[in-house]
Amino acid sequence: MNGRSWRADALRKSNRRTCLRGLAGFVGSAMLLAPARPATVLRFGTTPVFLNEQIGLLDRWQRHLEKRLERPVRFVQRGSYREIVDLLLGDGVEAAWLCGHPLVLHEQRLAVVATPRYQGAPLYRSHLIVPATDTSTQQVTDLRGRVFAYSDPLSNSGYLVPGAEIAASGANASTFFRRTFFTFSHRKVVDAVRAGLADGGAVDGYVWDTMAAQQPDSVAGLRVAWRSAPHGFPPVVARRNWPGTEMRQLADTLLGMGRWPEGQAVLQRLNIDGFEEPRAGQFDSIRELLRMTGRGGS
Repeated sequence: MNGRSWRADALRKSNRRTCLRGLAGFVGSAMLLAPARPATVLRFGTTPVFLNEQIGLLDRWQRHLEKRLERPVRFVQRGSYREIVDLLLGDGVEAAWLCGHPLVLHEQRLAVVATPRYQGAPLYRSHLIVPATDTSTQQVTDLRGRVFAYSDPLSNSGYLVPGAEIAASGANASTFFRRTFFTFSHRKVVDAVRAGLADGGAVDGYVWDTMAAQQPDSVAGLRVAWRSAPHGFPPVVARRNWPGTEMRQLADTLLGMGRWPEGQAVLQRLNIDGFEEPRAGQFDSIRELLRMTGRGGS
C-alpha cells in the first residue's frame, strides 16, 4: 500500500469511528429524553355497602394513595360484593375493601392487606334496627312473619348474622319472614325501615354509628333493638397472585395514613381510628356463622 492509499484508508476509519460515536451519543440522548414508562394503575374496588354517596371522600383518598404510592390509583365501584369478588378473582382489580364473609368464602385466593381499627379494635357488630314505635322487638326472632330488609347476600352483618340467629332458634331463615329483600347498601336498609317498607333490617354497626354521628336526621325515628357479638371488621384484601412487594407497599401506606395530615383527614371522614396488620383468628367467628347456616367456602 502506497502512502496516499494508506492515508485515505486511515481517513475512512477515522470518519467511521466519529460517526459511530455520534450515533451512540444520539441514541443515549434519545433514551434520556424518552418519556418514562407510565406506572401501572392500582385498581381498588369498593361497594355502596360502605361508601355510598361518598364520592368526595374517595377523591381525597385517591389523591393520598397516589401521593404515597407514587403511582396512579383508580377506585372501581360496583353495586354488590359479588361484583367486586368477581373482579378480584378475575384480575379486574388488585385490592378491595371487602366484608369478612366473602373473604372467608374465598380465603384460598384472597389475602388480608390491612384491617380498619374502629373504636380501639378491629371489630364491629351487626345491628338489628326497627322503627322507634316498635318497643317490643328485642331480637330478630321477634319479627317472624314480618317484612325484613337485608343489605347484601355476601354481607356478614347485613345477612349472615341474622340468618345465623334464626338458624340457632331452630327455624328456617328462608321461610321465617313473610317477605325479604336486598337493598345492597346499609344506608338503604335504614331508608327502607324508615319508610315503612320493612319492619326491621340488619345493618353494619359501624355504618349506623357513622350515620348517626355525621347525619343524625338519617336515623331519626329508628332504634337499635339488638347488637350482635363482635366480628372481624371488614378488611382491605388483595388477590393472592398480586406481587408481594406491591401488596406490602399498599399495606404500609394504609398503616401509615395517620402520619400525614391528608391521611388523617380521610380517616376522620371514614370514622375509623386507622388501619392495622391482620390478627390471627380475626375472622373465626364468621367461619362459625357459615357453619351454623350450612354455607361452605370455595
